[in-house]
Amino acid sequence: MGNEVVECGEYSLLKDFRVEIEGEGTFSLCFWVYLVNSTAFPATIVQQVHSAGIGGAPFIVLDEKKRMMLLPLLLLHKEAPDPANSTSWTKVPHASMKIEFPFEKWIHVGCEVSTDFVQLHIDGEVVEEKRLYSLVNKDSTSSSLRKINLANNGVDGDSLQGYVHNVEVLPPTLSIKDHHEKDVPLKLSIDNSSASEIEVGSDGVWSIIGGKASCRRNFALDVVLLDALGQTVNKDIEVGASLLYADNGALVEKTTDGEAPLLASYDGIEYASCQRPSKLLQGRASFKLKISQLSSKCDNRLFRIRFHMMKSGSYPFFEAFSPPIRCISRGRNTRVSSLTWKRSTSAIHPPNLSQSSGMDEGSLEIQHNSVHDARPCPSSKRVRSGHDKISAAFKIDPTVEQPDEECNSHAWTANQVENEFGTSLEGRLEKLEEVDDSPSDSESTGDGNSSFKSMSSTRSPISDMTIFKYSLSGLNERSFILKEIALSASDNELSEFAHQVSLYSGCSHHRHQISIAKRLIEEGIKAWNSISQNNDQIRWEDVVFEIEEHFMKIACCSSRSLTQQDFELLRRIAGCREYLSQENFEKMWCWLFPVAFTLSRDWINAMWSSTSPKWIEGFITKEEAESSLQGPRGVQEPGTFILRFPTSRSWPHPDAGSLIVTYVGSDCTLHHRLLSLEPIYRVEGEVVDLSPIGERETNVKPLQDMLLAEPELSRLGRIIRSH
Repeated sequence: MGNEVVECGEYSLLKDFRVEIEGEGTFSLCFWVYLVNSTAFPATIVQQVHSAGIGGAPFIVLDEKKRMMLLPLLLLHKEAPDPANSTSWTKVPHASMKIEFPFEKWIHVGCEVSTDFVQLHIDGEVVEEKRLYSLVNKDSTSSSLRKINLANNGVDGDSLQGYVHNVEVLPPTLSIKDHHEKDVPLKLSIDNSSASEIEVGSDGVWSIIGGKASCRRNFALDVVLLDALGQTVNKDIEVGASLLYADNGALVEKTTDGEAPLLASYDGIEYASCQRPSKLLQGRASFKLKISQLSSKCDNRLFRIRFHMMKSGSYPFFEAFSPPIRCISRGRNTRVSSLTWKRSTSAIHPPNLSQSSGMDEGSLEIQHNSVHDARPCPSSKRVRSGHDKISAAFKIDPTVEQPDEECNSHAWTANQVENEFGTSLEGRLEKLEEVDDSPSDSESTGDGNSSFKSMSSTRSPISDMTIFKYSLSGLNERSFILKEIALSASDNELSEFAHQVSLYSGCSHHRHQISIAKRLIEEGIKAWNSISQNNDQIRWEDVVFEIEEHFMKIACCSSRSLTQQDFELLRRIAGCREYLSQENFEKMWCWLFPVAFTLSRDWINAMWSSTSPKWIEGFITKEEAESSLQGPRGVQEPGTFILRFPTSRSWPHPDAGSLIVTYVGSDCTLHHRLLSLEPIYRVEGEVVDLSPIGERETNVKPLQDMLLAEPELSRLGRIIRSH
């Protein structure tokens, strides 16, 4: 896409949709449609009206289940609905989608009509073809009967609202798939993975510290302009931000001191956000914001931030809304059942860039037979499985996170689960609660974090106060603490520190991230020094091969290189564009090192090295996995699954480097389950050893065998990327 400003004339209301078709009965009609809402179903999208006055029958409709249907054409097909009977279309043959039509998203619709069939295309792919009988009519050769009008004409009043783009009756030389990739519409989205200093509650509400100038904090968000194919679009456009009430969309009032409720920070100076829009650069606009108005001063109402493209018309796809926000003062406890977002750019969207608070993900922990005998620890929420064989332990707690705890995997024994639910769930995925795959503050060290090179080298013992502080702090503070102590503390001191943190916090998953801290930081320093050569910034294209070299060395894999798609995701996690800074490198390294460390283990390393089948296809996002498991024809068969590393989990998050299974459940919906790959060592007072490749793993059953043994998982899926 070029840098030109978006032309508002490219988009029109659905009610103004009108196309006149002339021909011998064969044509292809294509258009992009963005449906905002509908108050009643079924609803007609396009009506067919013959120029001779015969008409009024629907052509494209959404049925009562919101599935799109393409109906036979009047005077062309014997099965066409009766214009005089408004319900006759429900009984005629038709081509239709198998899944619900998405709202608030650009969807490409293609209708291929011939004398003996109709064919429905969604997003460039054939959904269904329906064979029909050609209508023999003596008058069909007259020019008046060969001219057909297709229109919306507000047939359902205001019940169905939407927009269309690039409506075209195709010439014979152009295919529907060609049209799908030409003149693609745009949409503004929030990149949730870029969030910084935002806490997300278990209810999806954002908590942001605001209020008086001395108390409020900066938080950061990026918005991106994407085309409907998920590609970033560079336009010469400014994006504005405003603070609204979440319940009615009204603007939030100024404070009693006359301050604007939403402030934009530039070079340390605060401006009313309405006075300082942010310009899109390479399709991305970055905001550093503060909120001066507290929810408690507004009857405890929730807020929402609206981002909108300036001078581009009041289209819903040119604006993006944050989840509900609770603005609180600094003194309140903000870490109850929540996780904190720190700046990261791990998401591709997709999705999506999705504006949702994140899809829940469950936890399936693989415990292998190296579990040591040990006495139960009263303070621990994680319990030894009590089995010598490989078993699956399940997360039962329905909350995303416990207070002051970012661990998502609370393991219970099979017997405990059986007592709780009355049936054994060992080795099953049933009754699994899900965990949030939303970005967390572990994805980066955040603005203001000291770099690897500036860490203190002063040796000091790890005090009880440090243990206490680490256990109660959020992920951002934990990264500070680990950076300060990792290089100066001995291995035994770090192991004891990890043990004490696990005892105090009641979660053993912190052990692994603490145990790898020294190596992560030391190798990160070496890697950056090697890459940067004392330069502040380096061209991204000049460093990819060195990044790959470090990754392959840590992962103990020389047979598989990183792909261009892998590098693209790493660049987004780093938050850089053409040049890589040390801050960008640290963000990437805190995600990449735990992943490489996981891959260094025998039972995972073999899966990564395998090319046929390709168990782990590379670095992919949740949205790519979901898109590959569903499509215009509907979701793939139940049991189909894809393995991926969560892009929202970076060191020192307890789940950094873990694997997630995205799969089609027996209910034909998508599920996400977190695999906790850490063995549990519960020997009180003993140093915990979590070794990489080759140690204590000789009797471990291959992970792929354990996965396929699960009744919910039966077939490996493939990643489908749009080009």
